[in-house]
Amino acid sequence: MTPLVSRLSRLWAIMRKPRAAVGSGHRKQAASQEGRQKHAKNNSQAKPSACDACAGMIAECPGAPAGLARQPEEVVLQASVSSYHLFRDIAEVTAFRGSLLSWYDQEKRDLPWRRRAEDEMDLDRRAYAVWVSEVMLQQTQVATVINYYTGWMQKWPTLQDLASASLEEVNQLWAGLGYYSRGRRLQEGARKVVEELGGHMPRTAETLQQLLPGVGRYTAGAIASIAFGQATGVVDGNVARVLCRVRAIGADPSSTLVSQQLWGLAQQLVDPARPGDFNQAAMELGATVCTPQRPLCSQCPVESLCRARQRVEREQLLASRSLSGSPDVEECGLLAGLWEFPSVTWEPSEQLQRKALLQELQRWAGPLPATRLRHLGEVVHTFSHIKLTYQVYGLALEGQTPVTTVPPGARWLTQEEFHTAAVSTAMKKVFRVYQGQQPGTCMGSKRSQVSSPCSRKKPRMGQQVLDNFFRSHISTDAHSLNSAAQ
Repeated sequence: MTPLVSRLSRLWAIMRKPRAAVGSGHRKQAASQEGRQKHAKNNSQAKPSACDACAGMIAECPGAPAGLARQPEEVVLQASVSSYHLFRDIAEVTAFRGSLLSWYDQEKRDLPWRRRAEDEMDLDRRAYAVWVSEVMLQQTQVATVINYYTGWMQKWPTLQDLASASLEEVNQLWAGLGYYSRGRRLQEGARKVVEELGGHMPRTAETLQQLLPGVGRYTAGAIASIAFGQATGVVDGNVARVLCRVRAIGADPSSTLVSQQLWGLAQQLVDPARPGDFNQAAMELGATVCTPQRPLCSQCPVESLCRARQRVEREQLLASRSLSGSPDVEECGLLAGLWEFPSVTWEPSEQLQRKALLQELQRWAGPLPATRLRHLGEVVHTFSHIKLTYQVYGLALEGQTPVTTVPPGARWLTQEEFHTAAVSTAMKKVFRVYQGQQPGTCMGSKRSQVSSPCSRKKPRMGQQVLDNFFRSHISTDAHSLNSAAQ
């Protein structure tokens, strides 16, 4: 990334679209989201958080500096979504379904709740069996749940059995699983079904979520698809990770708009003929193959449809022709679909680093004076489980206007436009370094992990180098610059 720093109040920044990205998540994401959804429904005064209000489809939740206007959700979403992150071809959807289900039929784990759901003919008992397993699996490992589930179903095989139990009995059997409110809400739901619904479980995801305490969107979808065959998609942490990688979505999957997009993808992909098996297959894939670290891509049934894997292969091919290390699926891209400043990889010496920076800048903006390149500070930012360190540089060009022709995939932005554009939290941190640095000053913030040259440590190999690149705007006609190719 690269802005040129100007002392004038009006600034222009050249931005570009970066590489594709890989998201990661875990099962408890679904549970925490369900809790937030239930809280919002029960509180008519609840307002969206600042993060929710400014999160974009491929954007991380930007922590905008105080006093800056935030872009409305609809605008950011529209600006950030591209077909690259979606399934546009029905043939692709069909291939994804077929490959995933064929793999699941061969490789699925033998788990007690799956056996019970397959063998149970009574729909209410089947739904109850799925419900118990889904509640227990929230924020708890499968290996831990197996024995608890078996003991629970032996003691209370039906809704009526659980409804007649005491809370003390429920807590006693639940001991060791943690989050005891889950067991209490499960019993409350069983009593409601028995006492108010005639002993019959609601048959759709919508009514399950509406009528049963503690049942959020994910749990309702799992019960409806597995027990009743409703063609509704589900998104837990495992599914979110699979979808983020398959479509190269590189942002926090728990942010509001990204989560909405993932649910849309899940609904589009779910197999109408085998919705329960499809949803379990997607979760199984994320749990056993598409793992947070060191995914087993060679064993993945949808590897040929995975945009993240395709990007890795391209990066590995390029890396084989250079001295840089070869990336893997976890490291390929981290800001997919967002605008970033031009950037280069860190070089082992200051001289090589400056040379690489200038070459990159000149590729985007034409000839530049090397003597004015100045180090502004350091930014540390974490994407999922990957920490990156950015070294931020600036170059002042007073009295010059930006070039009106930029390469494809780049555009010029004013300072005001930058604050409403689809940029990541990391880029906003970089911009704050520029804003906070004036000649002769030395400032840093441990809390925000932004530091100045006088406090920075020597960067390690593999760290990313950023150069901020802003130019002053003198012409009053901005239309031609705004029309630069995106």
